[in-house]
Amino acid sequence: MGMKKIIRIWDLPIRLFHWLLVICIIGSIISVNIGGNAIQWHAYFGYCILTLVIFRIVWGWVGSTHARFIHFIPSRARLLDYVRGRSSRTLGHNPLAAFSVLALLGVLLIQAITGLFADDEIAFQGPLAKHASEAVVSFLSSVHGANEGVIYGLIAVHLAAIFYYQKLKGENLIRPMISGDKEIDPSEEADYQPSDLGRPSRDGFMQRAFALMLLSAIAVAVAYVINS
Repeated sequence: MGMKKIIRIWDLPIRLFHWLLVICIIGSIISVNIGGNAIQWHAYFGYCILTLVIFRIVWGWVGSTHARFIHFIPSRARLLDYVRGRSSRTLGHNPLAAFSVLALLGVLLIQAITGLFADDEIAFQGPLAKHASEAVVSFLSSVHGANEGVIYGLIAVHLAAIFYYQKLKGENLIRPMISGDKEIDPSEEADYQPSDLGRPSRDGFMQRAFALMLLSAIAVAVAYVINS
């Protein structure tokens, strides 16, 4: 048996984004359910989620190989091949996971933006509610409430997929999101596209410094909008 091939899939910015997002989502769910004064924390977590999601969208264009949308958003043909079990294995997101990632980013973006305008008429008024008409605020508040269920549904799908891969396919999806690397047995190499195996994600100092500058710029912009 040969040596396992270790390939860097997830750069540090993506891994930090992922786990910070998990923390912020859990924090926002807990704080909104506590209510009262904790609603201010719900808002802070919401601002952080908005910042992180915008960062992830930008990183989807300028980040490392497997973080880029161009490398994981599937064509219709590729999606059909995958569903029929005809496609080669993927290092990053498979076609179905790609859609689940995009859907989750989309609904979180909607949730964070509508939250800026939301007004529960008791404990909380979003920082931008004062700039919008009552009808708009009322509409966006109702979207914010209804979208919560969609987020729970997508999170459930996400967790079910992780469980499915672990139990039925024997593939741990969490470990690469911690270490950044995927280990491939020489016997499995033929299951992947050669081009996929030859393209590890860049994850050096410059990459990380660029990500930090980008995230900081987005955070400043979000803070500016909130306080305007």
